[in-house]
Amino acid sequence: MSRGELAETGERCGFAAIIGATNAGKSTLVNALVGAKVSIVTHKAQTTRGRVRGIALSGKSQIILVDTPGIFAPRRRLDRAMVETAWGEAREADMAVVLSDAAKGLDDILAPVEQHKQDLRMPLVLALNKVDKVPKPRLLSLADEAARRLTFDRIFMISALKGDGVEDLKAYLAEKMPLGPWLFAEDQIADMPLRQWAAEITREKLFLRLHEEVPYSLTVETVSWKELKDGSIRIEQTIYVERESQRKIVLGEKGRVIKQISMEARSEISQGLEVPVHLFLFVKVRENWAEDPERYREMGLEYPKL
Repeated sequence: MSRGELAETGERCGFAAIIGATNAGKSTLVNALVGAKVSIVTHKAQTTRGRVRGIALSGKSQIILVDTPGIFAPRRRLDRAMVETAWGEAREADMAVVLSDAAKGLDDILAPVEQHKQDLRMPLVLALNKVDKVPKPRLLSLADEAARRLTFDRIFMISALKGDGVEDLKAYLAEKMPLGPWLFAEDQIADMPLRQWAAEITREKLFLRLHEEVPYSLTVETVSWKELKDGSIRIEQTIYVERESQRKIVLGEKGRVIKQISMEARSEISQGLEVPVHLFLFVKVRENWAEDPERYREMGLEYPKL
């Protein structure tokens, strides 16, 4: 299709990367823009590990939203892979939405963006999030400071959780997407394989239920997915942890913890698939899973060299 024909149809399609510090609300914003849950959300930092793409529609525009892992100072190989993925996705996008938790100020994300600005040649938009928690004079001060430090095409004040300002941001992104045919079907809301999506749902329940370092020391893989004759789906997943002590915590006394997690994950997966689901969870110790390149591929991450 020629550019003239594209202009005539008015179709637009492009990529908008959401970058921000941990717990800034990136996954909540992606879900709000899509209008459905495509990225897991917890109160813990560094929940998102790999790239998650949500697909939002606005008029004749299809916006492919890339929920990236949070920007933070990496300590482990996995941390470094997550941060490198975030910057890599931002560099390849048509636009980047820099998301800041307004209640925490700007330095946690603006400083890293300033350091990488030579790589970020696409238009930048700043979204000050959680504005319901910050007095208006403070918000205006943050917006002025941000405009002095970096060149932003627009600055939005939003509450991703409550939806305030989200439609304005969505309309702006839709308007700025490049002319081009849609890459996904109209009813598709994400490009994540269902097996990976189901594993992420279970990992979310683990993050919400477990404490301290345990959620960061595990990963979930869907190892079996079978559609049964009655229309239901049988799913087997393995939860890998690094130590036997962690396996016992995930299982809980008399298996109570893993049963609760299985019930919560099964309910949400079933609701999302709109069919009955039989979910079976297994917990195994794999001491060096965070050093295994195959685990990184499963998460959609590049395996970084030391």
